[in-house]
Amino acid sequence: MAPKLNSQAPSTARGGRDLEVDGMSTIAHARSHAVTHAWRGVLAGIGGGIIFGILMAMTGMLESVAMLVGSDNAVVGGVVHLIISAFFGLLFGLAMGAYSDKVWSLLGAGVVWGLILWVVGGLMIMPAWLGMEMFMFNEMAWMSLAGHLLFGIVLAGTMFALSKGDA
Repeated sequence: MAPKLNSQAPSTARGGRDLEVDGMSTIAHARSHAVTHAWRGVLAGIGGGIIFGILMAMTGMLESVAMLVGSDNAVVGGVVHLIISAFFGLLFGLAMGAYSDKVWSLLGAGVVWGLILWVVGGLMIMPAWLGMEMFMFNEMAWMSLAGHLLFGIVLAGTMFALSKGDA
């Protein structure tokens, strides 16, 4: 549907008229899309976090995540991990929401996002926060890479699945 002028909208740079898309001002339309992308990102981040969390539970990594908040309890680590996953899902949703109908672009971006999160979070922030050496490439780091890549793929795939109802 082509945008139409709405002469009763608040004054804007268009001489007192705002563009309208599907009965909604362009600003409200953009906000609506951003909120949708953000929530889809949160849900997809939790989905990716659950899958990555299962891997972390099997390898004893949740206790390390719990250490970020002064605990060594795996359940606490799981909750912290899901909160972090939801946050990074939100960022991904906002950044990539406009591409959520393009599965290969989204999956590629998910892999890159997982890699970025591994380098910045897994190799830099977490070790520094815990007083450990950064950029340690040991067995745990490689399992962390696999988990972050898996997170990114599940995140992107879930974003795509959540957008399937859009037309």
